[in-house]
Parts: sequence; C-alpha cells; structure tokens
Amino acid sequence: MFTDREQERYERHFSLSGFGMEGQTALRNGSALCVGAGGLGSPAALYLAAAGIGRLGILDDDTVDLSNLQRQILHDERSVGQPKVQSASQRLTNLNSDVCLEVHPRRLEKDNIMALFRQYDLILDGSDNFPTRFLVADAAWLLGKPLVAGAIHQFEGQLTVFDPALHSPCYRCLLPEPPPPGTVPT
Repeated sequence: MFTDREQERYERHFSLSGFGMEGQTALRNGSALCVGAGGLGSPAALYLAAAGIGRLGILDDDTVDLSNLQRQILHDERSVGQPKVQSASQRLTNLNSDVCLEVHPRRLEKDNIMALFRQYDLILDGSDNFPTRFLVADAAWLLGKPLVAGAIHQFEGQLTVFDPALHSPCYRCLLPEPPPPGTVPT
C-alpha cells in the first residue's frame, strides 16, 4: 500500500505501462549501492532517490572540491570541504526523505567489499580508476549481483549492465586486464 503522499509523488510511475504500482513497489523494496559520488554517481543517486528506491548506499572516501561542481551535480558550494557522502546524504534527504540512506565514507578494499555488496540488490559503479572498477566488477559477479557500470572520458561515455542472472558477459569478458591509461574511459 502507498500513502496518499506516495501516491501523489509517484503518480506518473503508476501510470507507466509495464511499471505501475507493481514496479514502484519493487523499487521501494529494493536497494542499490552507488560506488562513487562524483560525476557519474551524482546523477545516478539523484535519480534513484527521486524515483523512490527503498534503500540507497553511497560509497566515497573523497571530499568535495570547488573544481568538482561543474560536473558533480549532487554537491554545491556549501559542500566544499565536506566528505562527498555527507554532502550526498544531505541533498538526497532533502530530495526524498522516505529513502533510507546509508553512507560509507571509505575506499573499497578486498577485505570489505564482499560484506558490503551482500547488503544491496544492485551495484552501480561510478568509480574513476581501473583497480576499483575491476574489484567492483569481480565482487558483483562472484555474488551474482547486477552491476551497472558507467564510464566517461572527455566527450565519450559508456554505460553497460552486467547481470549474471541474465547470463550476460562479465566485465573481464570485455576487458581481461586494465588497459593503458587514457585509452579507455574510466
């Protein structure tokens, strides 16, 4: 059941053919982890929160810098110097206070990634380096988690979904080893 407030908020979702109340219920009951709260993670987190994801994790160990603000739309001038996860949490709570936000102000490491990823239904990778990308992709694949991987380099962007449940290829199927710097978007 949806409250009157939720019915008003998501009325356009309810009217979408193939989504409707069933899709909104699945979204509300779902969870996602955004790895990175920068240029790629910012819009992903905003749209997930606005759409009404039930639980959203934001992982980033960086702080907001003034030079981030022309592309990292989750943050603003008041955020400069703050941890990105703190800035993200404030903005996303203001956007949709019904979303359960979980902040992870740390770097992904081999010793913490599996336990963290087990807590979420979907992983979104907005990281900006290949060691992290490979770590994220390998862990998501081993756990059978769908992974949405975005990459950008100057004026070029890529978006790919890897889903073991759909028997799709894995990240390493496309890139077995990290490519030389600057040749492929991160």
